Amino acid sequence: MSTLALPADFKSPVSAEDLKNCAAKYDIKIKPGAEEDAYLLLLQSAEALHRTLDQSPDYIHPGLEPTPTTEPRKFFKAPEAENPLNGWSHGCDLTAEKPTNSLLAGRTFVVKDNVSVAGLPTTLGLPAWFQSRSREYVPSSIDATIVKRLLEAGATLKGTSVCESYSAAPMSITSASGCVHNPWARAHTCGGSSSGSGALMGQKAVAEAGIPIDDGARTVDLAVGGDQGGSIRLPAAYNGIYGLKPTHGLIPYTGVLSIVPMIDHVGPMATKLEDIAAMLQVMAGYDGIDPRMTPESPMPSQVKDYPGILNEFAKEAKGKKGTMKVGLLKEAFDFPMLSDEVRDTVRRNAMEYFAAAGAEVVEVSVPMHREGPAVWTVAARTAISDYGLAVKPPGYLTYQPDHVDLQWPPTQEMFNALTAINPTIMNLVFSTDYVREVFGTNIEFKAHRKVFELRAAYNAIFKDIDVLITPTVPTVAFPFPESTKGGTESGEIMERVKAAVGLSYNTCAFNVTGHPAMSVPCGFGEAATEGVGKLPIGMQVIGRRWEDDMVLKAAALFEMGKTEQSVALANLSVS
Repeated sequence: MSTLALPADFKSPVSAEDLKNCAAKYDIKIKPGAEEDAYLLLLQSAEALHRTLDQSPDYIHPGLEPTPTTEPRKFFKAPEAENPLNGWSHGCDLTAEKPTNSLLAGRTFVVKDNVSVAGLPTTLGLPAWFQSRSREYVPSSIDATIVKRLLEAGATLKGTSVCESYSAAPMSITSASGCVHNPWARAHTCGGSSSGSGALMGQKAVAEAGIPIDDGARTVDLAVGGDQGGSIRLPAAYNGIYGLKPTHGLIPYTGVLSIVPMIDHVGPMATKLEDIAAMLQVMAGYDGIDPRMTPESPMPSQVKDYPGILNEFAKEAKGKKGTMKVGLLKEAFDFPMLSDEVRDTVRRNAMEYFAAAGAEVVEVSVPMHREGPAVWTVAARTAISDYGLAVKPPGYLTYQPDHVDLQWPPTQEMFNALTAINPTIMNLVFSTDYVREVFGTNIEFKAHRKVFELRAAYNAIFKDIDVLITPTVPTVAFPFPESTKGGTESGEIMERVKAAVGLSYNTCAFNVTGHPAMSVPCGFGEAATEGVGKLPIGMQVIGRRWEDDMVLKAAALFEMGKTEQSVALANLSVS
């Protein structure tokens, strides 16, 4: 440990009283005289070192310097007429001055509002006084790695999408900017926490289905979401789009605000599988900064050609039997929150479409899947209070964006606001303190060990199959709690709490185990609200770690089977 050599005439603001106050927190008394003098010198040295560093210039990593753009960086709030779903946070129009490739040339994209974009604020779904001690949104000084890569691939960034508060809510009613509406049915959830990205891609899906969307609505081709327990896949399911949580460590998280490094993921969201593959190829690969990446993470030059793999597979698999072995995960189709319609639709369509495309479909069992939510909760949820809320350094080298300085510790003002917006956050604070007082931290370390057991349980079943299939979410999109009055009010706390229960049952386990998982549009089910009609159902496809291409292939095979079934039914009706 380093101790600063203080000059003889040094005057420190640290007093003996400060030292006594530090010791008193632990009911420790320091003896006056030599003992007190020694500890006081050490404390003064520590303060001096920190003050020296505090006064030195900050450092921007060269890999995160803002990408030169064709126009100056400006941002704006989209007018209400252009933002009917409340999916846009901030708008911009950024195109790289000198793209390095043309993989996404001419395409537009949006990133979740926990991703740093130089010149734009990163709200994290919070009011400014939560997000910054200056009580104003501060623009970022860096481009996150994924932003740079997408810009350098020729895509144009159109802005940031609304994110649920702290990026920690499975519904779309907790953002400081208000509720985000499902494009298939207003005043219905579009999922969270990548709510804006899901809604904007859902808006595109609605338009592609031939259903008129609001005149003048601001649209975008592609989206980026973040996922710690299902936050890409839940919105994808509710909005009828594709949403991939890649293998942990495949896409750099650098420049994205962290919840817990162990479960942090960013990934692509789109209406077409080909777009998911193209975005994955552009975004993936080691960046030399993100500690979540491992020796298994490919270098950018070694990233798989996901679009090419998908195209080649489509040619080879057409009309071919035995192309893949698909496992329906028994435990995922049997839990209390799951609606009969979602269960039956996912099971039936998976069996019919995969079989029609030549795949073998079997039922498999991973009993520990039922323990997945508990493992995820104990291993990661208490740590969210440390890293996502208090923003404590994780103890290993990382690059935290400097423009967001979250308020901590909580105050009565914060409690009142969070109780009205997102009571989950205050629950994290209270429950973390309580369970650590009762169980200590050993239970968290045990949960980490159980993560390895859970990963091994899934890995074992992957010896016999290529992909696992589960429902993504328990139901189709449901209405906002009644007390929100269609999304115009914050609503009652108990309604908010009850509505969120069980939504990530089938998704959260794969955040801790790191397996790639994607929600795939699977059909439609009846809305609970009279007169709304049909709403999207999502099917989750899970693959072996680092075999994200197999997940893409499985989704492609499912689509092939759907086409085969449609042709067969059409021929049957003609005959």
